[in-house]
Amino acid sequence: MTRIFFVTLGTLLLSGCQSVLFGAINARQSSTGVVAHHDIVYDPTEGLALDVYGPVQAKNAPVVVFFYGGSWKSGKRQWYRWVGEALAARGIVTVVPDYRLWPKVRLDGFVGDAASSVRWAHDRVGEYGGDPSRIVVMGHSAGGHIAAMLATDEHRLAMVGMRPRDLAGFIGLAGPYDFLPLKQDDFIDMFGNTAAEQARSQPVNFVDGDEPPALLLQGQDDSTVRPSNALSLQRRYQAQGEPVEVKLYPDMGHMGILFALRGGKDAPPVLDDVVHFVQQRVHQPAARPAAATSNAATPAVPVPAGH
Repeated sequence: MTRIFFVTLGTLLLSGCQSVLFGAINARQSSTGVVAHHDIVYDPTEGLALDVYGPVQAKNAPVVVFFYGGSWKSGKRQWYRWVGEALAARGIVTVVPDYRLWPKVRLDGFVGDAASSVRWAHDRVGEYGGDPSRIVVMGHSAGGHIAAMLATDEHRLAMVGMRPRDLAGFIGLAGPYDFLPLKQDDFIDMFGNTAAEQARSQPVNFVDGDEPPALLLQGQDDSTVRPSNALSLQRRYQAQGEPVEVKLYPDMGHMGILFALRGGKDAPPVLDDVVHFVQQRVHQPAARPAAATSNAATPAVPVPAGH
């Protein structure tokens, strides 16, 4: 029954009926024991808001900031209520922010918005029962890329007075981390025309030993974002001696790994694997993040050999 439901949802997505798809998931999701706080503005200048989901009477709970996918071009936080509720039901305070999309913004815009939402979480999540020293960034597909950029490129969080090691962890679900060369015009417009510009969009190019622990989840049958992305990022982490784990799920595609976050007795153990990783992240930051700032410089990134 679970597999049939996933296939039906995938058909709806491919047909372009995203609102129908996520409406169906939200309608089936149970929210027992979960409290939700909607439409919290975290960037009044851009009018960006987020939703927070948590266990009833949460106190010092671990935190996930979840970034949805959509090829950096589509998505709404309201569609992912079920993700927030599924994680909150397992004891995790979950923040689901919106971020600006292409063509309104490009790489620096959507990653910058994500950084601001993480800063908001650090400063304010305690009001909702979360522990700001145990923030894990997590995302699916394009959202996995955004989370990976925050976890690897120190200059992204530096813009808001933080650094990757202030995070307790990073979870990527079918994220693109090493996807050059770019061929589609929209992606070239997002990430740049030159090799140097495009190199700035690749999380693998920033792994330098200051990253939080990573869990990379990937369907073996994913033809949209191939498992080679996760394996490439794993190698970069391992080369720096950093903790990283890759889990490959057989007979699972790009959207199936997302839908598996619904849980259920017949579902693949994606939700269990996420919860286990988050619950293990007892993080003590090396330094308390300073007051937010927006004037940090972003230095040039060397172009990898072969690009």
